[in-house]
Amino acid sequence: MVEFRLSAEHRGFVDWARAAATERLAPLARHDGRVNRPLLRAMGDAGLVRAAFGGTGDQPRDAAALQLCLLRETLAQVSAEAETALALQGLGSYPILQSGRPECAARWIPRVVSGEAVAAFALSEPDAGSDAAALKLRAERDGPGWRLTGEKMWISNAPDADVYSVFARTTPDARAKGVTAFAVPGDAAGLSGEPLDMLSPHPIGRLVFDGVCVGPEALLGEVDGGFAVAMRTLDLFRPSVGAFAVGMAQSALDATVAYVRTREVHGGPLARQQAVAHRVADLATELEAARLLVYAAAAAYDAGDQPRDQRRRSAMAKLFATEAAQRIVDGCVQLHGAVALRGGHLLEQLYRDVRSLRIYEGASEIQRTIIARDLIDLDANG
Repeated sequence: MVEFRLSAEHRGFVDWARAAATERLAPLARHDGRVNRPLLRAMGDAGLVRAAFGGTGDQPRDAAALQLCLLRETLAQVSAEAETALALQGLGSYPILQSGRPECAARWIPRVVSGEAVAAFALSEPDAGSDAAALKLRAERDGPGWRLTGEKMWISNAPDADVYSVFARTTPDARAKGVTAFAVPGDAAGLSGEPLDMLSPHPIGRLVFDGVCVGPEALLGEVDGGFAVAMRTLDLFRPSVGAFAVGMAQSALDATVAYVRTREVHGGPLARQQAVAHRVADLATELEAARLLVYAAAAAYDAGDQPRDQRRRSAMAKLFATEAAQRIVDGCVQLHGAVALRGGHLLEQLYRDVRSLRIYEGASEIQRTIIARDLIDLDANG
């Protein structure tokens, strides 16, 4: 593959996103673990949610993966909370944009893009996380619509979202072939939930569906075709999780370079210690490798590569970038010493924030399984 270079248009987009995030979003961050509606409205006013879908005009279009990655990486360097808020809006509403009935998309997408409505992606359950095809939330026929009964767990933006992209079991014992996707309003009768406390404050919770009724207009895609809706969404967003990791790692490295230049040790800056200088070089090299892997996966998606190749590249990008970010942030904490462990320090916040990236949207172990399954191709070779 030839050397990857961002175009002038891409660089201009990054500059615009950084300015918007710095001036309009960072001052609204509060890190209290609940949905930040003023932040989302500011994000909508700035056009950042529309940009996450690849759009630049009044309406979003189907998402461009590289633009999404650049946006998430840039926002992560300014505010992890703003980045997460934008990513959750995209993840929660993309199934509606890509597979919703026209009336459903018209109801929700403009409100999500403007920051008026909060979206959420409701796939995981207490016993169906990495094995998402094992989900048990039931969707039973009820006249022209369905009645949903069961529970969802680890759902970002729950229980405060205005609309959930929900994946439910419509055909028993059929695993992935018996799952259907629905757009469920957050105020639907019978829907309740509670927030969960996490290591790093994050808007996440549990949902309970007690006979929640949805009509035929809520269907996303086809009956029993919901797993494909979920996978298309994750295939797009998986490399952008890597971009989030790259952005956090870049923020940590920038702070560390500034610190070792000015921290005086043994009569000179810490950076003059060869062990420190070489450690910084290693961290920077690993970061650049992660960034290029993410960009390559996104570019392959945008170029329309075969779905199987896209999935492998996305898994590689997500795996490498999130694991690398964990090591980079840890290394930056080490170079800072005890000061980085104080509450409120940038590195202390990043150290807690970065950990979840190796778990959500497919844990590292699942990414390795996806990669190995494609490379070894057991179905073809026995």
